[in-house]
Amino acid sequence: MSIVPSGPAAASSAPAGKGFGPLLRGWREQRRVSQLELALRAGSSARHISFVETGRSRPSEEMVLRLAEHLDVPVRERNALLLAAGYAPHYPETPLDDPSMEALREGMERLIQGYEPCPALVVDATYDVLAANRGVAMLLDGVPDRLLAPPLNAMRLTLHPEGLAPRIRNLRAWRDHLLAQMDRQIALRRSEPLRALYEEVAAYPVPDRDAAEDDESAGPVPYFALPMRIEHDGRVLSFVSSISTFNTPMDVTVAELAIETFLPADPATAKYLHALHS
Repeated sequence: MSIVPSGPAAASSAPAGKGFGPLLRGWREQRRVSQLELALRAGSSARHISFVETGRSRPSEEMVLRLAEHLDVPVRERNALLLAAGYAPHYPETPLDDPSMEALREGMERLIQGYEPCPALVVDATYDVLAANRGVAMLLDGVPDRLLAPPLNAMRLTLHPEGLAPRIRNLRAWRDHLLAQMDRQIALRRSEPLRALYEEVAAYPVPDRDAAEDDESAGPVPYFALPMRIEHDGRVLSFVSSISTFNTPMDVTVAELAIETFLPADPATAKYLHALHS
């Protein structure tokens, strides 16, 4: 599956009615960092941080970026801080289908194809699927077309009662893992679209117990990480997932990309995938 265009770039903006001071204080309190600790990290003083948060002082553009760096503020929200302080956004948001992104698109395509027959996909900040390999297509076989209509969403496809959920033998455990992952992302990014997605998928029905609890064939397999155990073509396959992001991104779009790969969690799954590949 080729890279799906990410759509037109959307400029970052500060929340209405909030200046730089309240935004900075919100990030500082969320990160549980005192004014003194932040000042020491950023080479400033607690007095200056206090004046900035109350609006008595206006920070320089360099100071805004430095404070954001030390508070681990996501790239999109760094632009919002700059706008709130009266400066232009520092980080561009380039559409993924822009010609300048060709090398990135080709690199991600080669990477996920290289994992075949293991499933691998590329998602954005709200888990919309931008690219996927044939391993993912294998798992999605039989999912209703309406759930496969663009934009495909990885969380919705996985947890929807008409998606992969009925096939996941350890759905309760895997669902808890996914919801916890989304919760951490919401805390990091303060994303309203991601929060709306979380509320949607968290409301999907869930069984009282996992099918895997009654699966005597599973046996005492010593998994090294929580697997997703999913039925496929009369077999139960087990995968562990790994998520990769880009180091020190300088573009909002790139900062919000993630590549997720699913690797065999047991010898039987590895053998089956190897047979498919052969």
